[in-house]
Amino acid sequence: MDKFTTLTGVAAPMPLVNIDTDMIIPKQFLKTIQRTGLGKNLFDEMRYDDAGHEIPDFVLNQPAYRNAQILIAGDNFGCGSSREHAPWALADFGIKAIISTSYADIFYNNCFKNGMLPIVLPQAQVDILMEDARKGENARIAIDLEAQTVTSADGQVFTFELDPFKKHCLLNGLDDIGLTLEKAASIDAFEALATQARPWV
Repeated sequence: MDKFTTLTGVAAPMPLVNIDTDMIIPKQFLKTIQRTGLGKNLFDEMRYDDAGHEIPDFVLNQPAYRNAQILIAGDNFGCGSSREHAPWALADFGIKAIISTSYADIFYNNCFKNGMLPIVLPQAQVDILMEDARKGENARIAIDLEAQTVTSADGQVFTFELDPFKKHCLLNGLDDIGLTLEKAASIDAFEALATQARPWV
């Protein structure tokens, strides 16, 4: 998993509340267990019409936001079923951070396991960043994970709270497998002792 330290990029405004995981990645795309390839189906039912053509008005189809790395979202983002395909699809599209007032718990935790930073800010600050995002690709938002700050396009700085363990994992690019591998020497030593003590196992 890539390390997350700082990010400066275009933010796409998605002010809808209660965007659920089925809106993020509809159920018909859940057959794969691969983390890649789902970006093209991100927000599929909002991005494409019945014939598979792009809907021009949808934010991620607009030229200014096709390469957005940050999503400014409405309240309760990622609610619904617990599918991990939702953060997979967002990450595969190129989204590295989401800013909202709240998230569904399972989605929130799945983001960290997939290298994405979900930031919680008060409504008033999200509103300011939403307005920034509506300005298009010339308005860039900066995120500093170490300092736990978000800086708006005009220089306003907002501080966010984050669990220290989750912060450590993102800064060091550690998913569950990476965390386990950090203990590889201890695991090897335990197995060697266990083999000596119980050679019949």
